[in-house]
Amino acid sequence: MLLKKFFKFVLPSIVSMWIFALYTMVDGMFVAWGVGEDALASVNLSMPYVIMIFTVGLLMATGTSTLISIALGQGEKERASSLFTMNLVVLTVVSFAVTAVSLVFLEPLALFLGASPANLGYVKEYVGTIAAFAVFFILSYNMEALVKTDGTPMVSAIGVTACGLTNVVLDYVFVMRFHWGVFGAAFATGLAQAASTAIFFIYFLKFRKTLRFQRFRLNLSVYKRIIPLGMANGFTELSGGLVVFMFNQVILAVIGEHGIVSYTVISYINTLVLNTMAGIAQGVQPIISYHYGAEEPKICRKLLRYAMVMNIVVTAVYCLMLEAFPGIFVGLFMEPGTDGTFAYTEMALRLYSLSFLFLGFNVVSAGYFTAVEKPVFSFLISAGRGLVLLALSLGAMVILVGEKGIWISPLFSEAVCAVMAAGFFIAARRKTRKADAGAAAQRRRIDAVS
Repeated sequence: MLLKKFFKFVLPSIVSMWIFALYTMVDGMFVAWGVGEDALASVNLSMPYVIMIFTVGLLMATGTSTLISIALGQGEKERASSLFTMNLVVLTVVSFAVTAVSLVFLEPLALFLGASPANLGYVKEYVGTIAAFAVFFILSYNMEALVKTDGTPMVSAIGVTACGLTNVVLDYVFVMRFHWGVFGAAFATGLAQAASTAIFFIYFLKFRKTLRFQRFRLNLSVYKRIIPLGMANGFTELSGGLVVFMFNQVILAVIGEHGIVSYTVISYINTLVLNTMAGIAQGVQPIISYHYGAEEPKICRKLLRYAMVMNIVVTAVYCLMLEAFPGIFVGLFMEPGTDGTFAYTEMALRLYSLSFLFLGFNVVSAGYFTAVEKPVFSFLISAGRGLVLLALSLGAMVILVGEKGIWISPLFSEAVCAVMAAGFFIAARRKTRKADAGAAAQRRRIDAVS
């Protein structure tokens, strides 16, 4: 029964995250086919901004989902719906602020992302168009998580699938038929987000199970709990953007602009793998939080085991495919040429994909600690694997190995982070056993007195 519940939540979550990754990849594929490799590199330079917008939605969704799940586990449906409504209103205001700031400082933002005089126009086109749709990016990602919290993960998969299909169709029409180039790809992505937002809004308005729109009393102090709880998953998402930005700068310095094309392909594939692991973590999070709120720790640990076993299986499949057949994945974005870029990208992908052996364990661990209200552990894991350890590893490997060190640096950072995460599990288990022993001793003293 519990295993069935696990798959009911996790499989739609993985599908949703796959589609999030795929429609980003589709932008890259159509731009590569319809415009060229220079434009593809420009889309990659813009990715940190896109991921930053998604992070705002996920940051609030994860923390809000945890508190709502705990409230539902305690039987407080009215408080859960009030928190749900307030969160969407606050996010709408935040979204408009993000759009305004981005458009006012569009050129400085594009230059900060790494745009050169040759591709500045492309980057401004892409970022400016995405910024205009920020409210849909943020609300769609947020409501996608809350639909699962409401107990209907299949609606999440339907909404995200509609978003992905809309993006594919519009990418083809705008880029390949209308020849709108980079603007067309960004416009298609924005309209796709608007479509999924509409689906989730209609669900909560007409077909919801528990959560509903209702009057609320503004209580911003609750974000003192929401933001720390969302920091781990939010940082996991944001780290993707930070990593792209960091790698872009190092590649430009060590390899040159042609290396950006190889990394663009690798970053799309990395996003697909990362989103799969995030799908497992986000799918199991609301049910772990529910049983945590109901004070059922054994069930929480059993759900964690399910998630870890699934992570091992999926990770093995990804690594085998990428090591054995890298050309299939590289071929989605470029054709074999005489300049050696295709073969170089295959080599780099093989090295980079070794990091996936540890990535899933780290992401699922961070998600579990978030679900049981241990935000410090979850944040340290996410910050470690997503930025701090990777930055240290990247710098060290480039110095020691040269340009190949760029592609193997994630392996070392993920491995070190996995050891750290295992240590957190041991520490948490020891603390639980100590508390249980103390409680048992207290009961014995009470029994002796009585």
